[in-house]
Amino acid sequence: MTTQPNDRPQTPAETWRELRRGNERFIAGEPQHPRQDVEHRASLAHSQRPLVAIFGCSDSRLSAEIIFDVGLGDAFVVRNAGQVISESVLGSLEYAVGVLGVPLILVLGHDECGAVRAAIDSQAPDAAPLPAHITSIVDRIVPAVRRVAGRNPDAPIEPSDVDAAFVGREHLRDTVAELLDSSEMISDAIAAGTLAIVGANYRLFEGRAETDIVVGRI
Repeated sequence: MTTQPNDRPQTPAETWRELRRGNERFIAGEPQHPRQDVEHRASLAHSQRPLVAIFGCSDSRLSAEIIFDVGLGDAFVVRNAGQVISESVLGSLEYAVGVLGVPLILVLGHDECGAVRAAIDSQAPDAAPLPAHITSIVDRIVPAVRRVAGRNPDAPIEPSDVDAAFVGREHLRDTVAELLDSSEMISDAIAAGTLAIVGANYRLFEGRAETDIVVGRI
């Protein structure tokens, strides 16, 4: 059943259930493409009230609105390579929480992530230097690489020995933790019960977003 404006999710738990239902439709190849009609588009011309803020990787295969089968005005989406926290990301998510009133932040990682692979490869003894701006992203993922590899900061790593899926999971959890540590507004909203954060990993082949970590009341 498609959620209409008068019965839209209100709580973090209701919102996550709605997104999971949309993801199941997508997995089954039965999307409803809700709230994409001309009338709904016109109704959003002067205001928005999204259901969720989604912070995910920029990967072209990670189109959140399609994965969760939602429509115009439903998802406030923030993306960058490897979903790494930055000042602009924090500001955007605080806007979604403080101004738009979203009850849920979804942090969305995925398998076969190029940024994760670059972070792993960057730790090889013979790794070629990366351009400065790419390095600024990759360096945020390296702590997860080294934890998974069980190496101290200066020990060499053989990239083929590192499980990229485990690195992606660790980095997702690091991202959620950093978001909480960096934003008092977001932490306060979670403490008040008006907001929750879900960290999920998207499986490219299956199309499934699997819950990995939950902060708040879901």
